[in-house]
Amino acid sequence: MPVDIQSPTLCLGIVGTGAMGRGIAQIAAQAGIRVLLYDALHGAALSARETVVGTLAKLAEKGKITPEALAAASAKLEVVPRLEELASAQVIVEAIVENLDVKKQLFQQLEDIIAADCILATNTSSLSVTSIAAACKRPERVGGFHFFNPVPLMKIVEVIDGLLTAPWVADALLALGRRMGHTAVAARDTPGFIVNHAGRGLVTEGLRVLGEGVAEFWEIDRIMREAAGFRMGPFELLDLTGLDVSQPVMESIYNQYYQEARYRPSPLAAQRLVGGLLGRKTGRGFYSYAGGTAAAMPVAAVPVAKPASAWVSQTHPEWADVLRDVAAAAGVAVETDYTPSADALCIVTPLGADVTTCCVEQGLDPQRTVGIDCLFGITAAKSPRRSLMTTPLTTPAMRDAAHALFAADGTPVSVMRDSAGFVAQRIVACIVNIGCDIAQQRVAAPADIDRAVTLGLGYPKGPLAFGDALGPRMVLGVLEAMQDFYGDPRYRPSPWLKRRALLGVSLLTEES
Repeated sequence: MPVDIQSPTLCLGIVGTGAMGRGIAQIAAQAGIRVLLYDALHGAALSARETVVGTLAKLAEKGKITPEALAAASAKLEVVPRLEELASAQVIVEAIVENLDVKKQLFQQLEDIIAADCILATNTSSLSVTSIAAACKRPERVGGFHFFNPVPLMKIVEVIDGLLTAPWVADALLALGRRMGHTAVAARDTPGFIVNHAGRGLVTEGLRVLGEGVAEFWEIDRIMREAAGFRMGPFELLDLTGLDVSQPVMESIYNQYYQEARYRPSPLAAQRLVGGLLGRKTGRGFYSYAGGTAAAMPVAAVPVAKPASAWVSQTHPEWADVLRDVAAAAGVAVETDYTPSADALCIVTPLGADVTTCCVEQGLDPQRTVGIDCLFGITAAKSPRRSLMTTPLTTPAMRDAAHALFAADGTPVSVMRDSAGFVAQRIVACIVNIGCDIAQQRVAAPADIDRAVTLGLGYPKGPLAFGDALGPRMVLGVLEAMQDFYGDPRYRPSPWLKRRALLGVSLLTEES
């Protein structure tokens, strides 16, 4: 490794001192690295230094760092007025505008200034590292070094190995990321790398569910938070990020993969973007933000009248037994015959299918049949929210009776229209499937995929661990049923998932 990353005299140059550049400068200075700050905009680098020092001072005031650490880190931050003054840097990170031609031009300028063994790293989130490197005289020393905003809090950095990147460069950047206190994961140069690639499932499938009229956006968010365990639902996340950021990324990854169906964006988001409904930053996105707080969304009142009797499908016996207990605890008579009586509420337990299909296959009356999502827990102790689904013909009386039954123990119930895979099943299955395909493409090691996603996206589990928790065969069943219903290659299972499900092994299992 020509560059000694652990050297106490290591010098890091940062070009571009916006939010990302400032964040990288802060963690580098706190790691004892000399940092040279440069920005083409007059006064921007000096302002950035003042901002970082101010941030460090606040940390010291709160007792999170010592006064000595504040002084030491502040002393490591230097402003350089000319690009030529970066000549002493051993590593340079660019954090400038996300424009391929501009980045190429900068690296070409830097090559005439820096030493032969200086590493050139790009913080690009969506552009090809190989393409940036190809414009350089020495492309082998160019690598990706992708941090997430806010850098000091998001403890993950993706190190991207372009086709032309020398192995020692990736090794050095991984070591540098660790020195700066982050989890550093290696990734191949593919659209979206790991995190932005893996993030396609939540928002794009959430938008598709909304586009089908299955449920309101706030109900989808509630299900993903309370039933599936996510910190934010897809629409809360889109509002936080801003559609002016999220939609171009969705379109970029979709097009870079030559219209791969798994990443297909939604016209709903594109329409809202042109309408200026960007999210929190404009005061209105999917939610409205009065005073910066999202407006409260409606909560359906729980009906009073429960069904006189209920019949539960035996398609999944282990789920049927629990559902009978839930119904009995609610004071509802439970029918145990092979077929339901003429007046009973019929309850089915679809896995990837819709209630209509279950009715047809099991010979049930669609006017009094509902489905309940059992994959994410049935009892109140295991699921903070239940998902109830109707057919197009389910009567309001039977719908309300089912709602009353499943809410009788105090568990909130989301009532939705018919959908293959409910809400949580289909969105999480897409997340798992995309994670599996990232592993199949050898973009990154399975464990690194999960580490990057949990740290970079804040998911309750990485996609592969999520699949293991639900059961690979269960996830495979959801996808196969959805693919059969929709006839859409969007839901075709990844070979990585299919083989491990059939073999009965963990999705984190690497090939020998």
